[in-house]
Amino acid sequence: MDHLIRPYGGTLQNLVATGTRAAQLKKDSQGLPAITLTQRQLCDLELIMNGAFSPLRGFMSREAYECVLEKMRLPDGLLWSMPITLDVPDTVAEKLETGGYLGLNDPEGFMLAVLRIADKWKPDRKREARLVYGTDSLNHPGVRFLFEQVHGNYVGGEIEGIQLPMHHDFETLRDTPEELRHLFEKHGWRRVVAFNTSKPMHRLHRDITLRAAKEAQANILLHPAVGMTKPGDLHYYARVHCYQAIRRHYPHNLAMLSLLPMAVRMAGPREALLNAIVRQNYGCSHFIIGPEHAAPPEVRLGGERFYPRYAAQELVAQHQEALAIRMLPVREMHYVPEDDQFLPVEQIEKEGRKGVQFTENELYDHLSHDQEIPPWFSFPDVLAELRKVCPPRRRQGITLFFTGLSGSGKSTLAKILYAKFIEAGGRPVTLLDGDVVRHNLSSELGFSRQHRDLNIRRIGFVASEITKNGGVAICAPIAPYAAARRAARELIEQHGAFIEIHVATPLEVCEARDRKGLYAKARKGLIPEFTGISDPYETPENPEIRIDTTSLTPAHAAQEIVLFLFQSGYLDDNQRIDFPGPG
Repeated sequence: MDHLIRPYGGTLQNLVATGTRAAQLKKDSQGLPAITLTQRQLCDLELIMNGAFSPLRGFMSREAYECVLEKMRLPDGLLWSMPITLDVPDTVAEKLETGGYLGLNDPEGFMLAVLRIADKWKPDRKREARLVYGTDSLNHPGVRFLFEQVHGNYVGGEIEGIQLPMHHDFETLRDTPEELRHLFEKHGWRRVVAFNTSKPMHRLHRDITLRAAKEAQANILLHPAVGMTKPGDLHYYARVHCYQAIRRHYPHNLAMLSLLPMAVRMAGPREALLNAIVRQNYGCSHFIIGPEHAAPPEVRLGGERFYPRYAAQELVAQHQEALAIRMLPVREMHYVPEDDQFLPVEQIEKEGRKGVQFTENELYDHLSHDQEIPPWFSFPDVLAELRKVCPPRRRQGITLFFTGLSGSGKSTLAKILYAKFIEAGGRPVTLLDGDVVRHNLSSELGFSRQHRDLNIRRIGFVASEITKNGGVAICAPIAPYAAARRAARELIEQHGAFIEIHVATPLEVCEARDRKGLYAKARKGLIPEFTGISDPYETPENPEIRIDTTSLTPAHAAQEIVLFLFQSGYLDDNQRIDFPGPG
């Protein structure tokens, strides 16, 4: 493979043991302490083991971590922009010793690798956020993940792999760096331009990649991230069908599709550098970087820009000499109807012309309302794949997620809505009431924050499965913490609609209604960790519906919710959900 670009750092790592060593490692690892890896950790481990993160040979030591944070360098001076760390909870960290070993298991309990512990430490995550993401704002989803999902202990050390994580889907589209390099050689590809994305591709993306290929005189690697992606991204299986569809619109043998099991961090400029390094390890000579590369999606309401447009291109350009792979920057482009092509915005404005833009939000809004997509935006077969997973709202699965204080009326409203959906027919409906779930799914849990979050995670998982299969899940837990509600939303919105309904009945009204006497017991200290008295309730900031039942009958309040669903298109025009009239 002498014709291809060299791996980053000079050597392509392959940390998976083979032959007798692999058998011995499996045998020796049976008595080791072990942890079950999270989705992000699984992605990181796979890219360490298969060489995509070369020259790394494990999760970063404290020295490497500090060098990367402060200088964007490894201890030997090699450019590296992102910390690749293994986090563990306190209960695990306190049992680990430097020089010892830790098994790394997949969720099914299979040991994938063994880590030799070089050190462990408690990071300053606020400092990490500021240095890596440029902010410690919780509105940044990468920062929020760091603060809410990452444990407070890091463990560093080299790893020895037993086996790569197993993938049972799209096996023919998954390649290690070594395998992809062999494919390039087999096809006679010497120069390859890589395109990174976590979104479906449309006409604009095809034009961008074709222009880049002409500029670099190169073939094209469509290399989408299918590990842990951004909030709001389509599930990868739906995107892969879109990629397979659009690949048919490239000239024969010009483009190849391969799936990258990488967890995105949404770290903007720093992540752009890492993405370039990874593609160099895969054998690519050029890498496309767009105006908003690796930036987080805008906040659902209000919007917030964390990185200036083109900031990723500027940082990569500053460090271009440290990389063998060459950046191909792309300017913002709009469609020009009279030319039937996409052109850079600067060129359009300079010529005094007008371009047209059709955003991702507009696309999904059109799909959800069964409206026609402009023919210049995409290809019919790509849109056909999208319509399979983004049906009109009236055919989508829905989760109605009630949240509010005890006694606010959420369970009553949930039961009324459940009865009315059952009465109307058309879609399977499931009620996940807080007390019922506690009895049947979470009877062993208490009311600590950790247990409350686990309870909501279980409800979210069940609701996501119902929603994915086109049903209606009606959930009515207290769900006092914003982070748990947000996690449920992100899980469910991959498959359908998530409608948060804040039953905003004030505490004093809830307490006055107290039919079970729970508030009175909580005031006396007989019930600890009681939401609203001795435990906080974090008020939802932007629910789809906010309703105060103080002066509304249950039927009137439920009717308001039904009217919202009808207005928003979640109910078919012919679907009747009736409430008894007066008298």
